[in-house]
Order: sequence, then structure tokens, then C-alpha cells
Amino acid sequence: MVQDVKLKMSNPKGPNRQKGVLGKSSSESPAEPSKGAANVRAVERALDILKAFSAKNYSMSASELMHKVDLSRPTLYRLLKTLENNDFIASSGEPLKFRLGPAVAQMAHAWSSALDLSEIAQPILENLWTITGETVVLFQLQGLDRVCIAELASQHALNYKMGVGYKEHISVGASGRAILAFTDLGEEFENEPLAKINHKKLNLKKELELIRRKGYALSQEEVIEGAVAIAAPFFNNTGEVIGAIAVFGPSVRMKKTEISKYVTDLLQASKALSIALGADV
Repeated sequence: MVQDVKLKMSNPKGPNRQKGVLGKSSSESPAEPSKGAANVRAVERALDILKAFSAKNYSMSASELMHKVDLSRPTLYRLLKTLENNDFIASSGEPLKFRLGPAVAQMAHAWSSALDLSEIAQPILENLWTITGETVVLFQLQGLDRVCIAELASQHALNYKMGVGYKEHISVGASGRAILAFTDLGEEFENEPLAKINHKKLNLKKELELIRRKGYALSQEEVIEGAVAIAAPFFNNTGEVIGAIAVFGPSVRMKKTEISKYVTDLLQASKALSIALGADV
């Protein structure tokens, strides 16, 4: 448990004679903030402590926390004790380390249970669709497949559509491999060359390494003849990949210049969705 911190304060030379700013006695100092304002400030400080933790910094000492929150040591310990008493913080070890407590997990479970992935992604997909003018698709990982759960079709006369409910193995296509590259499943398929693509075989192991390095996947005429696709993964609050956002278009429009430009927008979209889902990216 967090230990109470006692401050040693020098005694004033006389009752109510401690000097304040501008030489006035403490009894004449300006009125302190209202109790309500002080309570709000305490809540803000407590939230700052909770938000200091992340997937990378899941366990910290008081000194490490002080580098992340602008609080004095006594105030930090006082708030940590309150948070621990309410199960929002847990502490253990020697030296003492702090981490998020079970109350945070309960709130995260309640929050994630109410999530509607396609609804959360909708404004992000719409923005990407407006920028690219091409078909934008949201895929979700289900077992060894990726399933289309939302789609915004291009308004061009020549376009490609998957259709909500479309399902394909995660080793196939840009959107599949964008997911596969960030799972532990890749080892099951890495040594298996895929079917001929543009008259050459794709080495899946090297392809997945490239995707992990770049952060996105590219496929050409693999799932649909004449189509080019780029896709980037998105992650949930535990850091697990749960799907991919993809942009599809015909090769006559999706040339190198366009692909290079759309990749930047795609990566921004996938990052925005990951953040919306609570990922630490």
C-alpha cells in the first residue's frame, strides 16, 4: 500500500504571523479557491496520473511518475493512495512500483463492450474516401479470415466493390497480409509461396517483413483482375491487430504517384482508428 507522506514544516514565530507574498501576514492573504474548484483540480490531477500509464510504461516508480505529471511528491503520494484505495492503482515490489488496478480493467471492459467498430470507423472512412475518390473498405479479423464489415464504393464509373460480408483468407490480398504481418499467425504460412501474381511467385515471409517495416501492404491484380489495393492495419486498446483499412482502385488510376500519396492518407486513417479504439500508437 502507498505510505502516508508527512511534511516537516517550520513553526511560525508567532500565532498567525507567517509572512506571505508582499509581506502580508497569512491571515490577510487572498481567499483560497473554493472547495468545489479544488475538488475539480484534484480529479484532473488524478486523471493525469492514470493517463501517464501506457503499454510501454505499465509499471512506474513515484520518481518516474513525477517526470510525467506536474505534481509535488506529497501530492502525488496522496492521490496515489486515494486511487489505490479505490482499486484504480495497485502497488508492489521494492522499490515500490505502481500500475493500473482492476477498476481500470472493469471500466475498459464496459467501454469495449459498447463499441460498434463500423460506427466508430465511419467518419474516418468517409474522410479517406473523400480524399482518394476510390473504394474504401473496413476489414475485421475473424479467425484466419478477414471480413468486410463496411464499404464506401468509388463514384467513378470504373470501380471495384467487395460487398459487406465478403470474406477471404488473411494470407491473400493487401488487406489480408496487412493484418497477418502483425499477428503470430504468419509463421504458419511464411514458408509457403502464394499463387502466381503477375507471373511471379510471392515469398510470403519477405512480404510480411516488408509490410511490418513500411506499415502497409500493396497488392496488384491479386484478388480482382485489374485492381490495385493498399491496406494498413489498426489495433485495439491491448495493442492487438483486429483489422485493416483498404483502398481499392483500377490500375489505370492507381499509379505509383497516386499510391504514394494515398499511402500517407491511409496510414493517418489507420492510426486515427487505432487511437479511437484506445490503442497506444
